[in-house]
Amino acid sequence: MLLAIAVGLASCAGPDRAGDATTDVATTTYAPQNRPDVRGTVGAVSAGHPLAAQAGLDVLKRGGNATDAVIAMAGVLAVTRPHMNGIGGDAFGIFYDGASGEVTALNASGRSGALATPDFFLAAGYDAIPETGALSVSVPGAVAGWADAHARYGTRPFAELLEPAIRYARDGFAVSTRLALDFEAQGGPLNEHGRALYLPGGSPPPVGTLLANPELAASLEAIATGGKAAYYRGPIGRTLAAFVEELGGHLRPIDFENHSSTWVEPLRGAYLDHTILVMPPNTQGPAQLALMEMAKAHTLAEMGHNSPEYLHTLIELKKLAFADRDRWVADPEMADVPIAQLLDADYLRDRAGTVDPNSAAESRAPGFGDVLGHDTEGMDDTGDTVYLTAVDQWGNAVSWIQSNFAGFGSGLLEPETGILLHNRGALYTLEAGHPNQVAPLKRPYHTLSPMMALRPDGGLAFTLGTPGGDSQPQSLIQIVNNMLLFDMTPQQAIEAARFRSMGGTSVSLENRVSRATAEGLIERGHQLRLIDGWTATFGGAQMIVFDPATGVLTAAADPRREAYALAY
Repeated sequence: MLLAIAVGLASCAGPDRAGDATTDVATTTYAPQNRPDVRGTVGAVSAGHPLAAQAGLDVLKRGGNATDAVIAMAGVLAVTRPHMNGIGGDAFGIFYDGASGEVTALNASGRSGALATPDFFLAAGYDAIPETGALSVSVPGAVAGWADAHARYGTRPFAELLEPAIRYARDGFAVSTRLALDFEAQGGPLNEHGRALYLPGGSPPPVGTLLANPELAASLEAIATGGKAAYYRGPIGRTLAAFVEELGGHLRPIDFENHSSTWVEPLRGAYLDHTILVMPPNTQGPAQLALMEMAKAHTLAEMGHNSPEYLHTLIELKKLAFADRDRWVADPEMADVPIAQLLDADYLRDRAGTVDPNSAAESRAPGFGDVLGHDTEGMDDTGDTVYLTAVDQWGNAVSWIQSNFAGFGSGLLEPETGILLHNRGALYTLEAGHPNQVAPLKRPYHTLSPMMALRPDGGLAFTLGTPGGDSQPQSLIQIVNNMLLFDMTPQQAIEAARFRSMGGTSVSLENRVSRATAEGLIERGHQLRLIDGWTATFGGAQMIVFDPATGVLTAAADPRREAYALAY
């Protein structure tokens, strides 16, 4: 095993694609940047596709605010990254008001149908929730999220903001190499209609050709003029409900008609002189704050960036945070989620003290409550999600994320609407007594976890988020530490080599680390998978940082996917 690791590291001993170099020093800092910093003084955007970033920046330049820009970018991403997100998926957002300092958050995730009892699944012949197909589909919430965000904060006409998305869906956009590879790798669950569009003849559309979805364009046009009612109370919702019902799912037209988003208070935690804002349940936001609170009990800066001690500590803390997450996180309107106890500083300090500095744990039990068997790790290898963010000339900021969950979601493309349905319903459990057990009109547990940070004076510090399913809290704490502990620029912080704990002692690790780090992790019992290059395994983070001393906005985007940042 050590030989395999040595060979893997030796493969990047010289400059790799980013000009990185690998040494044998365990505390090697970070590599030169792959991309330059993007800076401006008026507005900035970062999104999971260059066409989306351009659309967002154009909105800002025409006098729109951060919410307007995010809606425009979200619409474009629904077209240009169709396997990862769309109007058949869910969304969440955190909003900062530049004038008042008010912070709020929007839960734009959907619920199960009124028929969704455990007996419904058992009668269909399932003893576990299917990962794809009609029984994995809950009501999509993204469109209501766009409309509700616009109603509260938007300033430009809603129809105007969706014009770029409609144009790309109707006229087509150029297929990239990354998109073609994703289609080929993730297209297995697609139904006949989905394969005809995204894998015609069994292969993805050739790179550089135009991919259009005129049916999706028509759906977007209906939403642009009719708002969320056109989706949930009109022909679109009725068509989607009939489609799901015919395939054995639990959604009916009334479930679409009764859907609503929820404005919520974000959870707050203190970390490295910042207030960290995350989504409350039904998301894994509490795991993010628990991970950061436990990290405060360890001398991470003294360990050194990406040293074996440093990475081992974060990996083991992640296991503790996820054990509590998997036991408790669910829809708080339908289950008792003990947030105060989960985030209690004394409890987490004690929990952090149980990390063995010399040995990787195979698993960790939750800190309180019965041990139940529901485990979401491994269901979503890369996290098929897009993150996007904007800051405008008035200091307003939005941190937004939307997703299909797995690659191509449920695999079901409804042909009349052109809408690909997500599979967030796959994250319910049938386990009796679990807070996340499926029930009528209940939101599923969600991995989606956008972040925002405030300075001690309450002003905006940065927005941050990433796709990646279970890797989201892991990636985000590494990026925050890179910036605030190890003095990296935002772009350097995103590009630095990352780990992803995959469950048990299995760890994926980018091979831009030192040989000493890899060997030190192996000696502690971690089963390493070294990964070359810039892959979606480790997410695709984006960030905007505001410097109050200069008024400069610095935007960063991850080369691991198709993200781009722009500012002016």
